[in-house]
Amino acid sequence: MKDRLKLVGWATRQDDQGIGGPLTISCTSGFASLWLCPIIGEFQARYPDIALRILTPRRLEEVSNPDVDVFIAFGEGNWPNRRVELLSEVRFTPLVSPALLNQAGGFAEPADVLRVPLLHLVDLEDWTRWLALARVESPDPETGILFSDMNLVLSAMTAGQGIAMGDELTCGRALAAGQIVRPFELFIKSTRAYYLVTEPAKSGHPAASAFCDWLRGRLTESEAAIRPKG
Repeated sequence: MKDRLKLVGWATRQDDQGIGGPLTISCTSGFASLWLCPIIGEFQARYPDIALRILTPRRLEEVSNPDVDVFIAFGEGNWPNRRVELLSEVRFTPLVSPALLNQAGGFAEPADVLRVPLLHLVDLEDWTRWLALARVESPDPETGILFSDMNLVLSAMTAGQGIAMGDELTCGRALAAGQIVRPFELFIKSTRAYYLVTEPAKSGHPAASAFCDWLRGRLTESEAAIRPKG
């Protein structure tokens, strides 16, 4: 990543001055609340003249709101007539609260996850793929609870209501705090990912460009901490 994308504390750099105006971001609620919002003050401190507005869409792949300048969408990357850039691929693995893990007597093998309720995000695909990769015989992934966004999944997970497929990016803070643990090292790569989506006419706006540059740099830092090389 280029040096110009790296953050230097909370300071406003000289070449950042003069960039301002309104900027509306649409971001999936899980990514917004669990990753973006805890650090968004860094961006605002660097660009105090940008009037930032953050919205959350109803659908994870929504990119049609005409009032939005930049979309952070979760999907398969197929948005015609838009500029689409891959931001972050997602790896899922089972995550569970320590209390529920102890209550279940621990998990010695992958099939043991079926002893507690399964928590699903949007559909059953992630659990179905993980159980197949783990070679669990005759699984029934259709049991459990289906949620519409990651906030709800994480809330139920940390409260010990079941075990969920979670990713390191949005669940990183809860993992670091010990609210949830990773019982197995087996991951699946999601068929969906986080994308930066813009209309071509809006992508070159200084405020939008500044946000996109900051976002890329911050994600690079986060992913380096999550998945260190070597």
